[in-house]
Amino acid sequence: MDDRDVPTDRFQEHRPRLQAVAYRMLGSASEADDAVQEAWLRMSRADTGDVENLEAWLTTVVSRVCLNVLRSREQRREEPLDVQAHDPVVGHDAGGDPEHEAMLADSVGLALLVVLDTLTPAERLAFVLHDMFDVPFDDVAPIVGRSSPAVRQLASRARRRVKGAAPTPNSADPDSADLDRRRRVVDAYLAATRAGDFDALVALLDPDVVLRADAAVGPTPAPLVIRGARVVAKGALASAERARSTETALVNGTVGLVMAPRGRPYVVLTFTIVDGRITEIDVIAEPDRVRRLDLAPLGD
Repeated sequence: MDDRDVPTDRFQEHRPRLQAVAYRMLGSASEADDAVQEAWLRMSRADTGDVENLEAWLTTVVSRVCLNVLRSREQRREEPLDVQAHDPVVGHDAGGDPEHEAMLADSVGLALLVVLDTLTPAERLAFVLHDMFDVPFDDVAPIVGRSSPAVRQLASRARRRVKGAAPTPNSADPDSADLDRRRRVVDAYLAATRAGDFDALVALLDPDVVLRADAAVGPTPAPLVIRGARVVAKGALASAERARSTETALVNGTVGLVMAPRGRPYVVLTFTIVDGRITEIDVIAEPDRVRRLDLAPLGD
């Protein structure tokens, strides 16, 4: 074997883990690829012959790259996918390979990615590295520039957000029972949208259903209002493909839908449900409004 192939082989050995770390950090397959590639470039330029634990060294490099990306997103305070929605239920292709992104999101859990996106960069890094990849707090601390006890607190806050947000189902609790009923309706709406089942959608909608969408949804800078079950159902069918990047979640404490290509929420649907039928749908796509929503995964 050519000696020049040794560094490449050593890197490839650790690539799957690095890819997994980066994807959970960033929620984007393409950005994760970029972060891993940057780690390879840095390794190729560095003298790693004396590095005892190359996996830990590479994990640190990828984590620093991802942290910089997350901080850059936060500083820009803009939609990282540079997308706008153009149909009522909603959004156009966010770039990259949507099928691959959807497959990765399914493998990790779209709802988890959505909640991870609500964390601060330091909280997300501490939680992902420690809770998901068993990296000791002492090793995480230098990456975020905090003490080990401070990093422990970061991970604890993130853990409460990720694991403690969804209520535990309790059949004796009236609120929980109502949440279950709402979830069945919203799940059915999403399933019908994904399947392109027009009749099933119409059956779920009140004949006089009203859909309201904010100004970020349509091609014109004005809110959108449409009425009637058949019209709203047609709008939902226009989003059948994009519904693969959508999942039920808690939105301000009740059941809604979150569209999150690459794990980053950019459209949220909330529902008013009366007697098992949807009477109102509110589509929220303005980035500032989406960021202010309290999003959490639903328990099984």
